[in-house]
Amino acid sequence: MLYSPKVLPPTVAPPTRPLSILQSIRAARRNVLEIIPELAYRQPMVSGRMGARWHMVQDPGALRRVLLDNVENYPKSEVMLRMLRPAVGDSLFTSEGDSWRWQRRAVAPVFAQRNVVALAPVMTATAERAAERLMLASEYPELVGEMLSATFDVICEVALSGREHFDADAYSHAILRYFQTAGKASLLDFLRVPNWIPRPGVLLGLGAVRTMHSMVARAIEARRREANGGADDLLDHMLKAQDPETGRRMSPTDLLHNMQFFIVAGHETTALALSWSLLLLALHPEAQQRAQAEARAALGDAPAGASHLEATPYVRQVIEEAMRLYPPVGMLARNVRLADTLGGRQIQPNDVLFLPIYALHRHQMWWERPNEFDPDRFSSGAVRARDRYLYLPFGAGPRVCVGANFAMMQAHIILATLLARFRFELGPHSLPTPTMLMTVRPDTGVRLAVKRI
Repeated sequence: MLYSPKVLPPTVAPPTRPLSILQSIRAARRNVLEIIPELAYRQPMVSGRMGARWHMVQDPGALRRVLLDNVENYPKSEVMLRMLRPAVGDSLFTSEGDSWRWQRRAVAPVFAQRNVVALAPVMTATAERAAERLMLASEYPELVGEMLSATFDVICEVALSGREHFDADAYSHAILRYFQTAGKASLLDFLRVPNWIPRPGVLLGLGAVRTMHSMVARAIEARRREANGGADDLLDHMLKAQDPETGRRMSPTDLLHNMQFFIVAGHETTALALSWSLLLLALHPEAQQRAQAEARAALGDAPAGASHLEATPYVRQVIEEAMRLYPPVGMLARNVRLADTLGGRQIQPNDVLFLPIYALHRHQMWWERPNEFDPDRFSSGAVRARDRYLYLPFGAGPRVCVGANFAMMQAHIILATLLARFRFELGPHSLPTPTMLMTVRPDTGVRLAVKRI
């Protein structure tokens, strides 16, 4: 079904000419999406030189080679790791090789499908609380904050069996502060200055790191003091985790960094997917009516649970289309170890690869009407007909997001619950611009009228 909106979903105007080093630095610090050239939305690969030679890869076959077939040749870039390590150390997200493999084996069982389904009642309770808060909200509530509160409830319950050791507002502010400081590219990065020379942003972000780490450390220490053992949650699994091949267990530092990573990633990206979904539905009343009718028929006045997911496929399609237009992480970067060929192009050692997921998802070669909102792109037939490597909100290959099923179930339950009870409408506020620091956020938040139905 084609929707003809009066207003297209907000996007970023790409540069039509190559950026200088200074322009690139300014753009990257302001909004990483602004460094993606217009040509990257039309061509399968774009190459250039800025100190080192770089390539932006939008070809699905080349992406498959980078993320799956020859993945060991393309480790995460040092710039990405430099931005992330102060907060999450050598956790599952940043480690490589054997260190990554054993952590992945330790964590994966927690997010097995049967365990994710068992977590649905927690998600349902959270969706109910989110709906109750919106009933009492101001005329135009800021929905990014509302969704962050909802998803923070879920991840704290899943990870720590509660949030008593966390100040949600302080923790969320610390995340944003970290993204705005240590999570920004530095001139020193572009000049390839060694990482042991401190970046100003890292120094400015130390307070945010201390805030986040202190809360996580308190929760871990409280669990260790419990006389009768822990709950059946992520922390308990990590405390017990042992590499079946080497017998290795997580050190206190490993534990802190992995819990920090899962708490941040487990609620931030899902909250953003929900916020963008609500904005897109407000922009497209026909789509919202269809999703609401589906949710009302399945739920009535009850909150959604796992049993309602199969009956609300269009709600899921809305979320998937929102993550196409606004992928949680809009750009990835990889180093090149050995010479290779990608999309018929020679790639040399020490080249830098950019994987602009934002451009891939809006690419004129791969998507019809790429900048328009159309959840029917994610009907079962359309998904089967499409190359797997054209849609990468959770990555792909062996390093695909371990919590993808968890995130989608959480978002589906919350959105279905809200749509069965409320109508979301645009207000007098200007539309936000998608802005990527570490994640793709609406720069001014999402303020919508929320009306009971």
